[in-house]
Amino acid sequence: MVDRGLLIVLSGPSGVGKGTVRKAIFEQEENDLEYSISMTTRKERIGEIDGSDYFFRTKEQFEDLIKKDGLLEYAEYVGNYYGTPLEYVNRTLDSGKDVFLEIEVQGALQVREKMPEGIFIFLTPPGLKELKSRIVSRGTDESSVIESRMERAIEEINLMQHYDYAVENDKVENAVAKIKDIVECEHLKVSRVIHRYKKMIEEL
Repeated sequence: MVDRGLLIVLSGPSGVGKGTVRKAIFEQEENDLEYSISMTTRKERIGEIDGSDYFFRTKEQFEDLIKKDGLLEYAEYVGNYYGTPLEYVNRTLDSGKDVFLEIEVQGALQVREKMPEGIFIFLTPPGLKELKSRIVSRGTDESSVIESRMERAIEEINLMQHYDYAVENDKVENAVAKIKDIVECEHLKVSRVIHRYKKMIEEL
C-alpha cells in the first residue's frame, strides 16, 4: 500500500515572493512535488496563463463551487476570490505524491483546520520596507491598493504563530533550499515511517 503524500502549504503576505519561490522550486530537475494550481476570480496579469499560474474563473463560477463544497479552502482578498480544488488534492495525496500549495494566509488557516497533518510554511520578508518596495515595483497596483496590501500584510504576519515553520525570503535560492530541507526532514519523522517497521515485525 502506498503511503499518503505530504501536503505542503506555502503562504505569507502579498508581495513577499511566494510565486517566485514556488516557481524556483518547480524549475529544479530533482523536484518531485505536485503543484496544486489555485483558482481565482482576479484578472490575469501580463504573462500569466490560465491552467498554469491559476485557474481563472468568474465570480459566479467560483461561488457555485463553494456551494457544492468543492474547495479545500477559499478566501476573498482585495475584492477577489482565491481557492484550492479539493478533489484534485485528495486524489494526488492518495497516490503517494506530495502536494504543494501556494496560497494566501486566510486560505492556509482554513486548510489547517481541515488537514492539520499538513506542513505549513510562512514565507517572511527581510523587512516591511523591503516588502513595500516589492509591491510598488510590480507597477500593477494603484497607491490606495498598495496601502491596503501593506495593512493586510501586517495583519497576516501576526498570524505566523499558526504555522510550523518561518522561512525568510532574503534570497530566492536560500528560501528554496530551506523549504526543500523542511520537506525532507518531515518525510523522516518517526511518526510517518514507524508503521512500515511495525508491519515488518508482524510479518516475521
